[in-house]
Amino acid sequence: MATECKHIEQAGNPEARTDGCEECLKMGAQWVHLRRCLECGHVGCCDSSQNKHATKHFHQTKHPVIQSFEPGETWVWCFEDRLMLDDRPEQGGPARV
Repeated sequence: MATECKHIEQAGNPEARTDGCEECLKMGAQWVHLRRCLECGHVGCCDSSQNKHATKHFHQTKHPVIQSFEPGETWVWCFEDRLMLDDRPEQGGPARV
C-alpha cells in the first residue's frame, strides 16, 4: 500500500451530479452509503451496498479518487494507490499517510 498519493493531491472538487447513487436511482434500488468521484462528480453506492456502484464506476472510468458523500465524513480513498486519508489534504502539498 502506498504512503503518498499523487491522485489525491491532484483530485478536483466537482459538484455531485445527483443526491443519491445515480445507478440505484435509475434502477429503484437502495444503498447503504454514498461516495462522490472527485474527477467527474458521479455519486455511487459503497461496497457495503448490494450494487457497489462507486467501485464499478472506478473500474469503468479509471477515475481513481472518491470522497465520502455522507454528512460529517471527510475521508478520501484512492483506488489505484489503495490509500485512505481521514481528511482531504490542502491543495499544493503531497498527500501522505
